[in-house]
Amino acid sequence: MLLALHGHLNEARFVDEGAVPRSIPYRVVALDQRGHGESDHARSYEVDDYVDDALALLHHLGVDKLTLLGHSLGGVIAYSLAARIPARVEKLVVVDIGAVVDDDLSSVLTWPKRAPTRLSLVQAFGFMGPKQEYVMREYPDGWGVPWVPTEMVASQRALNGDHWHSWLATGMPTLLVHGSESRTLSAEQADEMARRRPATTVVHVPGGHAIYVDAQEAYSTAVSSFLQR
Repeated sequence: MLLALHGHLNEARFVDEGAVPRSIPYRVVALDQRGHGESDHARSYEVDDYVDDALALLHHLGVDKLTLLGHSLGGVIAYSLAARIPARVEKLVVVDIGAVVDDDLSSVLTWPKRAPTRLSLVQAFGFMGPKQEYVMREYPDGWGVPWVPTEMVASQRALNGDHWHSWLATGMPTLLVHGSESRTLSAEQADEMARRRPATTVVHVPGGHAIYVDAQEAYSTAVSSFLQR
């Protein structure tokens, strides 16, 4: 089984946006992480909270061995979960997130809560609009998104910091995919992560942070090749 973990502002359906190649020989399970999609909102968004949620899902499904794939926030949760249960994780795919995170989501506080149409909401979200379109929903008072801006800002602040201990805690085969135009993960940090951790391959793919959208073919080839070995 492959457990897919999405990033901030996204949801389980990110697998249908290209995050998980359709050709891989896995049963794929994805969840709406806390505060996202159809999952409940929470008082706490610490990394350990997200890891506990994923562990509860694995327990519910009765999964013993698995592969993990995580993008952004989901990438940190993936390698932190692997550090918690190293004997159960066979492979790990981390997409455009580092061992040290320092990002800011405060711009979402300026985005409108509702808009009269999906198109107007996409336009109001600016360059992020097309990447957010798939999570947009129609509510009784207009079009919006299921996540709460203040919660996303709090979650990002909790995510920021040094995670080297979790990254270096395991040694299962790992693919680190870096978007060469990303402002979230630098090429230098990606290379250092691969150099310091055994059994880690780094692939630099032209594109931004949402690399599975920006360069779907190259991303899919890299991830598929790794998972089919």
